[in-house]
Amino acid sequence: MRRMTLPLALYIHMPWCVQKCPYCDFNSHALRGEMQEQEYLQALLANFDSLLIHIQDREIYSIFIGGGTPSLFSAAAYEYLFAQLKQRVKFANNIEITLEANPGTVDEQHFYGYRAAGINRLSIGAQSFQNDKLKKLGRIHETDNIYRAVEIAKKSGFDNFNLDLMFGLPQQSIEDALFDLQSAMDLKPTHLSWYQLTLEPNTFFYKHPPKLPNEDYLWEMQEAGQKSIAANRYQQYEISAYSLADRQCIHNLNYWQFGDYLGIGAGAHSKITNLKTGEIQRFANVKSPKLFMSGPLFLDKNETRILKNEELGFEFMLNALRLTQAIPKKLFIERTHGALNLLEKPLGKARNLNLLIEENEHWQVTEKGQRYLNELLELFL
Repeated sequence: MRRMTLPLALYIHMPWCVQKCPYCDFNSHALRGEMQEQEYLQALLANFDSLLIHIQDREIYSIFIGGGTPSLFSAAAYEYLFAQLKQRVKFANNIEITLEANPGTVDEQHFYGYRAAGINRLSIGAQSFQNDKLKKLGRIHETDNIYRAVEIAKKSGFDNFNLDLMFGLPQQSIEDALFDLQSAMDLKPTHLSWYQLTLEPNTFFYKHPPKLPNEDYLWEMQEAGQKSIAANRYQQYEISAYSLADRQCIHNLNYWQFGDYLGIGAGAHSKITNLKTGEIQRFANVKSPKLFMSGPLFLDKNETRILKNEELGFEFMLNALRLTQAIPKKLFIERTHGALNLLEKPLGKARNLNLLIEENEHWQVTEKGQRYLNELLELFL
Protein backbone atom coordinates (compact mmCIF):
# COMPACT_ATOMS: atom_id res chain seq x y z
CA MET A 1 0.00 0.00 0.00
CA ARG A 2 1.28 3.46 -0.92
CA ARG A 3 2.23 5.55 2.10
CA MET A 4 -0.17 8.45 2.49
CA THR A 5 0.81 12.04 3.15
CA LEU A 6 -1.49 14.36 5.06
CA PRO A 7 -1.04 17.80 6.58
CA LEU A 8 -0.94 17.85 10.38
CA ALA A 9 -2.20 20.72 12.54
CA LEU A 10 -2.19 21.30 16.29
CA TYR A 11 -5.05 22.72 18.37
CA ILE A 12 -4.33 23.99 21.89
CA HIS A 13 -7.28 24.57 24.22
CA MET A 14 -7.14 27.16 27.00
CA PRO A 15 -10.29 26.54 29.05
CA TRP A 16 -10.74 29.61 31.25
CA CYS A 17 -12.74 32.81 30.67
CA VAL A 18 -13.45 35.87 32.79
CA GLN A 19 -17.10 34.82 32.61
CA LYS A 20 -19.17 32.39 30.57
CA CYS A 21 -21.13 33.97 27.69
CA PRO A 22 -24.81 32.91 27.61
CA TYR A 23 -24.60 31.58 24.02
CA CYS A 24 -21.30 29.68 24.39
CA ASP A 25 -21.31 25.88 24.22
CA PHE A 26 -17.52 25.50 24.08
CA ASN A 27 -15.59 23.87 26.90
CA SER A 28 -14.97 27.09 28.80
CA HIS A 29 -15.06 27.78 32.52
CA ALA A 30 -15.36 31.05 34.41
CA LEU A 31 -12.09 31.69 36.22
CA ARG A 32 -12.40 31.34 39.98
CA GLY A 33 -9.37 32.58 41.86
CA GLU A 34 -5.86 32.57 40.39
CA MET A 35 -5.19 30.83 37.09
CA GLN A 36 -2.92 27.79 37.33
CA GLU A 37 -0.82 28.80 34.35
CA GLN A 38 2.30 26.74 35.05
CA GLU A 39 0.37 23.65 36.10
CA TYR A 40 -1.69 23.81 32.95
CA LEU A 41 1.37 24.25 30.72
CA GLN A 42 2.98 21.14 32.18
CA ALA A 43 -0.23 19.19 31.60
CA LEU A 44 -0.32 20.39 27.97
CA LEU A 45 3.21 19.14 27.38
CA ALA A 46 2.52 15.80 29.06
CA ASN A 47 -0.60 15.50 26.91
CA PHE A 48 1.44 16.22 23.78
CA ASP A 49 4.04 13.63 24.78
CA SER A 50 1.29 11.03 25.00
CA LEU A 51 0.34 11.79 21.38
CA LEU A 52 3.83 11.70 19.84
CA ILE A 53 3.20 8.19 18.52
CA HIS A 54 0.57 9.63 16.16
CA ILE A 55 2.83 12.22 14.50
CA GLN A 56 4.63 9.68 12.30
CA ASP A 57 7.53 11.98 11.34
CA ARG A 58 5.23 14.77 10.14
CA GLU A 59 5.79 18.45 10.85
CA ILE A 60 3.19 20.80 12.33
CA TYR A 61 2.12 23.32 9.72
CA SER A 62 -0.49 25.26 11.71
CA ILE A 63 -1.37 25.89 15.36
CA PHE A 64 -4.63 27.34 16.65
CA ILE A 65 -4.94 28.39 20.29
CA GLY A 66 -8.61 28.55 21.25
CA GLY A 67 -10.77 28.59 24.32
CA GLY A 68 -11.98 29.84 26.58
CA THR A 69 -9.93 32.99 26.46
CA PRO A 70 -6.32 32.24 25.47
CA SER A 71 -5.38 35.90 25.91
CA LEU A 72 -5.68 35.38 29.67
CA PHE A 73 -2.36 33.51 29.47
CA SER A 74 0.90 35.45 29.51
CA ALA A 75 3.22 35.85 26.54
CA ALA A 76 5.91 34.09 28.58
CA ALA A 77 3.64 31.05 28.83
CA TYR A 78 3.40 30.77 25.05
CA GLU A 79 7.11 31.41 24.56
CA TYR A 80 7.88 28.54 26.93
CA LEU A 81 5.23 26.27 25.39
CA PHE A 82 6.48 26.76 21.82
CA ALA A 83 10.11 26.22 22.85
CA GLN A 84 9.17 22.94 24.50
CA LEU A 85 7.05 21.79 21.57
CA LYS A 86 9.88 22.51 19.13
CA GLN A 87 12.05 20.10 21.07
CA ARG A 88 9.49 17.39 20.36
CA VAL A 89 8.28 18.07 16.82
CA LYS A 90 9.28 20.12 13.79
CA PHE A 91 7.40 23.33 13.00
CA ALA A 92 6.97 24.10 9.30
CA ASN A 93 9.04 27.08 8.11
CA ASN A 94 5.92 29.07 7.21
CA ILE A 95 3.78 27.84 10.13
CA GLU A 96 0.59 29.77 10.89
CA ILE A 97 0.07 30.26 14.64
CA THR A 98 -3.29 31.80 15.59
CA LEU A 99 -4.36 33.03 19.02
CA GLU A 100 -7.94 33.89 19.94
CA ALA A 101 -8.06 37.18 21.81
CA ASN A 102 -10.86 38.85 23.76
CA PRO A 103 -10.78 42.66 23.30
CA GLY A 104 -11.47 43.02 27.02
CA THR A 105 -8.36 41.12 28.15
CA VAL A 106 -5.47 42.53 26.12
CA ASP A 107 -3.05 45.44 26.25
CA GLU A 108 0.11 46.49 24.42
CA GLN A 109 2.35 44.36 26.61
CA HIS A 110 0.30 41.25 25.82
CA PHE A 111 0.25 41.75 22.06
CA TYR A 112 3.93 42.68 21.74
CA GLY A 113 4.79 39.65 23.82
CA TYR A 114 2.57 37.31 21.78
CA ARG A 115 4.16 38.48 18.54
CA ALA A 116 7.67 38.05 19.98
CA ALA A 117 6.75 34.53 21.14
CA GLY A 118 6.01 33.51 17.54
CA ILE A 119 2.24 33.99 17.25
CA ASN A 120 1.66 35.51 13.80
CA ARG A 121 -2.14 35.61 13.50
CA LEU A 122 -4.88 36.85 15.81
CA SER A 123 -8.59 36.09 15.93
CA ILE A 124 -10.25 38.94 17.82
CA GLY A 125 -13.72 38.23 19.21
CA ALA A 126 -15.54 41.46 18.37
CA GLN A 127 -19.03 39.91 17.88
CA SER A 128 -20.71 43.33 17.45
CA PHE A 129 -19.85 47.03 17.25
CA GLN A 130 -22.94 48.09 19.19
CA ASN A 131 -22.71 48.21 22.97
CA ASP A 132 -26.33 47.27 23.56
CA LYS A 133 -25.84 44.10 21.50
CA LEU A 134 -22.58 43.27 23.30
CA LYS A 135 -24.37 43.60 26.63
CA LYS A 136 -27.13 41.23 25.53
CA LEU A 137 -24.46 38.73 24.44
CA GLY A 138 -22.85 38.88 27.87
CA ARG A 139 -19.54 40.14 26.51
CA ILE A 140 -17.06 41.75 28.91
CA HIS A 141 -15.88 44.33 26.35
CA GLU A 142 -17.36 47.39 24.68
CA THR A 143 -16.89 48.81 21.19
CA ASP A 144 -13.97 51.04 22.23
CA ASN A 145 -12.07 47.93 23.36
CA ILE A 146 -12.34 46.46 19.86
CA TYR A 147 -10.85 49.54 18.21
CA ARG A 148 -8.09 49.60 20.82
CA ALA A 149 -7.32 45.90 20.38
CA VAL A 150 -6.98 46.26 16.61
CA GLU A 151 -4.82 49.37 16.98
CA ILE A 152 -2.33 47.73 19.32
CA ALA A 153 -2.38 44.50 17.29
CA LYS A 154 -1.22 46.42 14.23
CA LYS A 155 1.39 48.32 16.25
CA SER A 156 2.66 45.01 17.61
CA GLY A 157 3.34 43.71 14.10
CA PHE A 158 0.24 41.62 13.42
CA ASP A 159 -0.51 42.07 9.72
CA ASN A 160 -2.79 39.01 9.64
CA PHE A 161 -5.85 39.06 11.87
CA ASN A 162 -9.46 37.92 11.90
CA LEU A 163 -12.47 39.67 13.38
CA ASP A 164 -15.28 37.47 14.70
CA LEU A 165 -18.81 38.83 14.19
CA MET A 166 -22.24 37.37 14.88
CA PHE A 167 -25.57 38.08 13.20
CA GLY A 168 -29.14 37.16 14.02
CA LEU A 169 -28.79 38.78 17.44
CA PRO A 170 -31.74 39.66 19.70
CA GLN A 171 -33.64 42.61 18.18
CA GLN A 172 -31.04 42.99 15.43
CA SER A 173 -32.12 44.62 12.20
CA ILE A 174 -30.51 44.21 8.78
CA GLU A 175 -29.19 47.76 9.17
CA ASP A 176 -27.61 46.78 12.51
CA ALA A 177 -25.90 43.78 10.91
CA LEU A 178 -24.60 45.86 8.00
CA PHE A 179 -23.29 48.49 10.44
CA ASP A 180 -21.35 45.82 12.32
CA LEU A 181 -19.89 44.44 9.12
CA GLN A 182 -18.84 47.82 7.75
CA SER A 183 -17.35 48.83 11.10
CA ALA A 184 -15.28 45.66 11.05
CA MET A 185 -14.19 45.99 7.43
CA ASP A 186 -13.16 49.61 7.98
CA LEU A 187 -10.49 48.24 10.33
CA LYS A 188 -8.95 46.30 7.40
CA PRO A 189 -8.79 42.78 8.85
CA THR A 190 -7.37 40.17 6.50
CA HIS A 191 -10.16 37.78 7.49
CA LEU A 192 -13.77 37.92 8.69
CA SER A 193 -15.76 35.24 10.48
CA TRP A 194 -19.45 36.18 10.23
CA TYR A 195 -21.73 33.55 11.65
CA GLN A 196 -25.28 33.25 12.86
CA LEU A 197 -26.12 33.14 16.55
CA THR A 198 -27.66 29.74 17.32
CA LEU A 199 -29.17 28.47 20.53
CA GLU A 200 -27.02 25.51 21.49
CA PRO A 201 -27.96 22.94 24.18
CA ASN A 202 -26.33 23.36 27.59
CA THR A 203 -26.22 27.15 27.28
CA PHE A 204 -28.06 29.85 29.21
CA PHE A 205 -29.69 31.09 26.01
CA TYR A 206 -31.00 27.59 25.26
CA LYS A 207 -32.68 27.41 28.67
CA HIS A 208 -33.84 31.04 28.54
CA PRO A 209 -34.11 31.80 24.80
CA PRO A 210 -34.08 35.43 23.70
CA LYS A 211 -36.31 36.48 20.84
CA LEU A 212 -34.31 36.16 17.62
CA PRO A 213 -35.13 37.22 14.02
CA ASN A 214 -37.21 34.70 12.07
CA GLU A 215 -35.69 32.42 9.44
CA ASP A 216 -36.75 34.44 6.38
CA TYR A 217 -35.43 37.67 7.88
CA LEU A 218 -32.17 35.91 8.77
CA TRP A 219 -31.75 34.84 5.16
CA GLU A 220 -32.34 38.43 3.96
CA MET A 221 -29.79 39.60 6.55
CA GLN A 222 -27.25 37.06 5.35
CA GLU A 223 -27.73 37.94 1.67
CA ALA A 224 -27.42 41.67 2.37
CA GLY A 225 -24.31 41.08 4.45
CA GLN A 226 -22.67 38.90 1.81
CA LYS A 227 -23.21 41.59 -0.82
CA SER A 228 -21.57 44.16 1.45
CA ILE A 229 -18.66 41.83 2.18
CA ALA A 230 -18.10 41.13 -1.52
CA ALA A 231 -18.24 44.86 -2.30
CA ASN A 232 -15.38 45.31 0.17
CA ARG A 233 -13.30 42.70 -1.73
CA TYR A 234 -13.56 39.91 0.79
CA GLN A 235 -14.00 36.48 -0.77
CA GLN A 236 -16.25 33.88 0.81
CA TYR A 237 -14.54 30.49 0.96
CA GLU A 238 -16.59 28.77 3.68
CA ILE A 239 -20.14 29.13 4.92
CA SER A 240 -19.14 31.70 7.57
CA ALA A 241 -15.56 32.65 6.56
CA TYR A 242 -14.38 35.47 4.29
CA SER A 243 -10.89 36.69 3.52
CA LEU A 244 -8.80 38.95 1.36
CA ALA A 245 -7.01 37.17 -1.47
CA ASP A 246 -4.67 34.42 -0.20
CA ARG A 247 -5.51 35.16 3.43
CA GLN A 248 -7.71 32.17 4.24
CA CYS A 249 -7.17 30.59 7.64
CA ILE A 250 -4.80 27.70 6.94
CA HIS A 251 -5.73 25.91 10.15
CA ASN A 252 -9.47 25.96 9.52
CA LEU A 253 -9.05 24.97 5.88
CA ASN A 254 -7.31 21.87 7.16
CA TYR A 255 -10.43 20.95 9.16
CA TRP A 256 -12.75 21.51 6.23
CA GLN A 257 -10.53 19.56 3.84
CA PHE A 258 -10.46 16.63 6.29
CA GLY A 259 -6.80 16.94 7.20
CA ASP A 260 -5.32 15.59 10.42
CA TYR A 261 -5.01 17.47 13.69
CA LEU A 262 -3.93 16.77 17.23
CA GLY A 263 -5.68 18.53 20.11
CA ILE A 264 -4.11 19.15 23.49
CA GLY A 265 -5.81 20.68 26.50
CA ALA A 266 -9.02 20.07 28.43
CA GLY A 267 -11.73 18.80 26.08
CA ALA A 268 -9.57 19.11 22.94
CA HIS A 269 -10.40 16.79 20.03
CA SER A 270 -8.06 14.97 17.65
CA LYS A 271 -8.51 13.32 14.27
CA ILE A 272 -5.53 11.32 13.07
CA THR A 273 -4.82 8.97 10.17
CA ASN A 274 -2.46 6.01 10.32
CA LEU A 275 -0.34 6.77 7.27
CA LYS A 276 0.49 3.09 6.71
CA THR A 277 -2.99 1.57 6.96
CA GLY A 278 -5.28 4.53 6.20
CA GLU A 279 -7.22 3.90 9.42
CA ILE A 280 -8.75 7.10 10.85
CA GLN A 281 -9.15 7.59 14.59
CA ARG A 282 -11.00 10.26 16.56
CA PHE A 283 -10.45 10.92 20.25
CA ALA A 284 -10.95 13.68 22.81
CA ASN A 285 -9.56 14.70 26.18
CA VAL A 286 -11.47 14.92 29.44
CA LYS A 287 -13.28 18.26 29.70
CA SER A 288 -12.58 19.17 33.31
CA PRO A 289 -9.44 21.37 33.63
CA LYS A 290 -8.90 19.97 37.14
CA LEU A 291 -9.10 16.38 35.94
CA PHE A 292 -6.96 17.18 32.90
CA MET A 293 -4.21 18.67 35.07
CA SER A 294 -4.23 15.68 37.38
CA GLY A 295 -3.03 13.42 34.50
CA PRO A 296 -1.49 11.15 33.37
CA LEU A 297 -4.62 9.77 31.65
CA PHE A 298 -5.92 12.58 29.45
CA LEU A 299 -8.34 10.84 27.10
CA ASP A 300 -12.07 10.48 27.57
CA LYS A 301 -12.58 6.79 26.83
CA ASN A 302 -16.15 7.46 25.66
CA GLU A 303 -14.82 9.78 22.94
CA THR A 304 -12.32 7.38 21.35
CA ARG A 305 -13.23 5.48 18.21
CA ILE A 306 -12.00 4.20 14.86
CA LEU A 307 -14.08 5.46 11.93
CA LYS A 308 -15.98 2.70 10.18
CA ASN A 309 -16.02 2.47 6.41
CA GLU A 310 -19.70 3.45 6.25
CA GLU A 311 -19.01 6.59 8.31
CA LEU A 312 -16.41 8.04 5.96
CA GLY A 313 -18.86 9.76 3.62
CA PHE A 314 -20.62 11.70 6.36
CA GLU A 315 -17.40 12.49 8.24
CA PHE A 316 -15.78 13.90 5.10
CA MET A 317 -18.84 15.79 3.88
CA LEU A 318 -19.60 17.22 7.32
CA ASN A 319 -16.49 19.35 6.80
CA ALA A 320 -16.06 19.67 3.04
CA LEU A 321 -19.61 20.78 2.26
CA ARG A 322 -19.02 23.95 4.27
CA LEU A 323 -16.64 25.13 1.55
CA THR A 324 -17.94 27.35 -1.23
CA GLN A 325 -15.25 26.16 -3.64
CA ALA A 326 -15.50 22.96 -5.66
CA ILE A 327 -14.59 19.80 -3.74
CA PRO A 328 -12.23 17.56 -5.75
CA LYS A 329 -13.26 13.92 -5.79
CA LYS A 330 -9.62 12.92 -5.46
CA LEU A 331 -9.55 14.76 -2.09
CA PHE A 332 -12.13 12.31 -0.73
CA ILE A 333 -10.03 9.36 -1.88
CA GLU A 334 -6.79 10.83 -0.52
CA ARG A 335 -8.19 11.89 2.86
CA THR A 336 -10.44 8.89 3.62
CA HIS A 337 -8.82 6.07 1.64
CA GLY A 338 -12.43 5.22 0.76
CA ALA A 339 -14.13 4.44 -2.54
CA LEU A 340 -16.38 6.93 -4.32
CA ASN A 341 -19.21 4.41 -4.48
CA LEU A 342 -19.68 4.98 -0.72
CA LEU A 343 -21.29 8.31 -1.70
CA GLU A 344 -23.36 7.15 -4.65
CA LYS A 345 -26.83 7.09 -3.04
CA PRO A 346 -26.65 10.34 -1.02
CA LEU A 347 -25.09 12.16 -3.96
CA GLY A 348 -27.96 11.08 -6.18
CA LYS A 349 -30.50 12.43 -3.70
CA ALA A 350 -28.54 15.69 -3.32
CA ARG A 351 -28.46 16.18 -7.09
CA ASN A 352 -32.19 15.50 -7.42
CA LEU A 353 -32.92 18.11 -4.73
CA ASN A 354 -30.60 20.64 -6.44
CA LEU A 355 -28.46 20.86 -3.31
CA LEU A 356 -25.29 19.81 -5.08
CA ILE A 357 -23.85 19.64 -8.60
CA GLU A 358 -21.57 16.81 -9.67
CA GLU A 359 -18.96 17.11 -12.41
CA ASN A 360 -16.38 14.60 -13.62
CA GLU A 361 -13.68 15.70 -11.17
CA HIS A 362 -15.50 17.51 -8.39
CA TRP A 363 -18.67 18.32 -6.45
CA GLN A 364 -20.06 21.82 -5.91
CA VAL A 365 -22.64 22.89 -3.34
CA THR A 366 -25.41 24.99 -4.91
CA GLU A 367 -26.80 28.21 -3.45
CA LYS A 368 -29.80 26.18 -2.29
CA GLY A 369 -27.44 23.65 -0.73
CA GLN A 370 -25.67 26.41 1.22
CA ARG A 371 -29.02 27.64 2.55
CA TYR A 372 -30.17 24.16 3.53
CA LEU A 373 -26.81 22.76 4.56
CA ASN A 374 -28.15 20.72 7.47
CA GLU A 375 -30.65 18.99 5.19
CA LEU A 376 -27.84 18.30 2.72
CA LEU A 377 -25.64 16.81 5.43
CA GLU A 378 -28.44 14.56 6.67
CA LEU A 379 -28.43 12.78 3.31
CA PHE A 380 -24.99 11.39 4.11
CA LEU A 381 -25.91 9.97 7.53
